[in-house]
Amino acid sequence: MTGQADRSEVPAEDLTRFRTFRGRWATPIAYGLALLLAGGSAFIALTAQGPGSASAANRVSIIVFGLLCAVIAWRFGAVRAVPDVAGLTVVNYVRRRKLAWAEIVAVRFGYGDPWVRLDLADGDVLAVMGIQRADGEHGMEEARRLARLVKELGEAPDHELS
Repeated sequence: MTGQADRSEVPAEDLTRFRTFRGRWATPIAYGLALLLAGGSAFIALTAQGPGSASAANRVSIIVFGLLCAVIAWRFGAVRAVPDVAGLTVVNYVRRRKLAWAEIVAVRFGYGDPWVRLDLADGDVLAVMGIQRADGEHGMEEARRLARLVKELGEAPDHELS
């Protein structure tokens, strides 16, 4: 099956975004934690009493540390993969990458792999952290759905989950 003729036949539920199963709660919790860390560190830095609390360097370092923790929590909540008829957008902790379906050669989710890996046409391997082994059968089903999308929308004839 080639991708160009069949794009309109892909069921809409197959094009819903991939995210960790626990992510349904982890995302808002991570975002809330990020806000709490940023606000809490600013509050502590500005209201702390005692030795060293008058130092501007201490106050700034507490705020910067809180903001750094907030950014990390925010990135944990942002992990996902978003499919559409044109391709797949993978959002991991550090990077976001948009791929055309034809760029994906294989979907791999080997035993012991923490998340799905995509073999790309340019020889790269890209982790999809939005589909994780820790999610058990839900993670396996999501990996199968991604492999099905690659097979239906990609251009290479042999896309198998391995």
